[in-house]
Amino acid sequence: AKSNLASRTLNNSVIIRPPGFYIIGFQTFPYIGVYMVFLLFVYVVTLVFNSLLISIITFDHRLHTPKFLAIANLAVIDVILNTSTIPSMIKTFLFKDNFIPFNLCFVQMYVYYVFASLESYALAILAYDRLIAICFPLHQSRFNTLLVMSCIVSVTWVYSLGRVAYSTVIIIQLSFCNSVRVFSYFCDYAPVFRLACDDYTLQWTMASISSMINLMVPFSFIILSYIIILVTVFRMKSVGSKKKALTTCIEHLILVAIFYIPIFSIFLIGLYIGAIEPDQRVLSLSLASCIPPCINPVVYSLKTKEIKTRVQALTWRMKTNP
Repeated sequence: AKSNLASRTLNNSVIIRPPGFYIIGFQTFPYIGVYMVFLLFVYVVTLVFNSLLISIITFDHRLHTPKFLAIANLAVIDVILNTSTIPSMIKTFLFKDNFIPFNLCFVQMYVYYVFASLESYALAILAYDRLIAICFPLHQSRFNTLLVMSCIVSVTWVYSLGRVAYSTVIIIQLSFCNSVRVFSYFCDYAPVFRLACDDYTLQWTMASISSMINLMVPFSFIILSYIIILVTVFRMKSVGSKKKALTTCIEHLILVAIFYIPIFSIFLIGLYIGAIEPDQRVLSLSLASCIPPCINPVVYSLKTKEIKTRVQALTWRMKTNP
C-alpha cells in the first residue's frame, strides 16, 4: 500500500521507496529444499577450497608470481560472489523468509554485480597468463611480470567497482510505487528496475551496455587466446607436452562454457527479448553464478604441481602433528 511507502524529494520530484522487496523465485520448482541443500554444499566447498588456496598463496613467498596472483584473485572473487547470494537464497527459499529491506537489496545488487563482472575478467586474466606462458615464453619478463599482473588485476577491480556504483546509483533514483515482488533469486538488476513506475530507459541502456562489455569482451579474448594456444600446442613436437597442454586447455574451456553460456542466454536474450520463463531464468542464472566458484580452485589451481606439493606437505604435517 502507498501509505507504507517512504518518499523523499530530489530535484523537485518525489522518489517513492518501499520498505523493501519480496524475492519471488522458483515458484514452480518442485525440489527447492533439495536444491538449497545442494547450494549449501556448494558454498561450503567454495569457502573451504578457495580459503585454503588463498592461504597457501599468501604465506608461501615462492608462489608470489603472476600466475598465482591471478589464481588468488579468482579465489577471492569466488568466495565473495557466492557469499553475496547463497546464504540469502537459503534464508529466502529454505526458511521461507523472502523479505529484504530496501537498502540491503541494493547492497546485495552492488556486491553481486561487482564480483560477477570481476569473475568474467578474472577468467580472461588467467587466459592471458596461459597465452604468454605457452605461446610467448621468451617475453614473460616483459609482458607478464608481477607488476604487470598487479596492474591488470587492479584496473579490473577499479573499473568494476566504479561502473557498478554508477549503475546502482541510477536505479536507486527510480520510484517503486507498483509491485515489490522481484522475480529472481536475489535483488537482480533488471527484475528490480522493471518494477519502477518511472521511465527506466537509462537503466536498461546501462544494463545492456554493461552486459555486452563484461561478457563479450572477456569471452572474445578468452576464445581468441585459446585458439592461439591450441595452434601453438599442435606445433609442439613432444607428444607428452602436447597432451598435457590440451588437457589443461579443455578443462579451462569447459569451465568458461559453464560460466558464460547460461549467462549469455539469460542476460542477453532475456534483456532484449524478455521471453525467458521465470523459473528457467532463476535456475540457470543461479547455477551459472554458484557452480564455477566451487569448481575453479580444482580446475585452475589445486591440480597444479606447486599447489599439490604444498597441500600434501600440509596434510602430512597435520597427520604427524595433529
